[in-house]
Amino acid sequence: MFDLRVVSVCIALASGAASAQEAQVAFGSVKADPTLPVEVTSETLNVNQADGSAEFLGNVIVIQGEMRLSAERVLVIYNEDRSAIQRLEATENVVLVSPPDAAEGDRAEYTIDTGVIRMNGNVLLTQGPSVISGDQMVANLTSGTATMTGRVKTILQPGDN
Repeated sequence: MFDLRVVSVCIALASGAASAQEAQVAFGSVKADPTLPVEVTSETLNVNQADGSAEFLGNVIVIQGEMRLSAERVLVIYNEDRSAIQRLEATENVVLVSPPDAAEGDRAEYTIDTGVIRMNGNVLLTQGPSVISGDQMVANLTSGTATMTGRVKTILQPGDN
């Protein structure tokens, strides 16, 4: 049998026009809570008091609940009054894990209050033995869904479930 989560990819790809270039998939088995604390670990931290940003460099790991984001560089941007994180911008070897799924890409932007992560550049989503690639993925961690766009390609593997 095929993984049921990727069956929706086949339906989306088959039902759309050839130029549609979009696939909607499930992402992560646990709905995220964007109000949870964000833990960041890195080799180096540079704080810019003027613009209210913090740059984490070298083997950066960001954890919020079950979600884990890793990259070589993560820029943390705070809101205007610097009371909360507005968004995170990750670059270089970006990997997003929301168990049991994982995605990698060139760049990711995580808007904290909405729970939405936008990954760009050579995005590769792995769901068990199945793989989906595209130019961009927008994952909504609070709803557990994702949309792949831009030259979407999938490889479906027969599974045991």
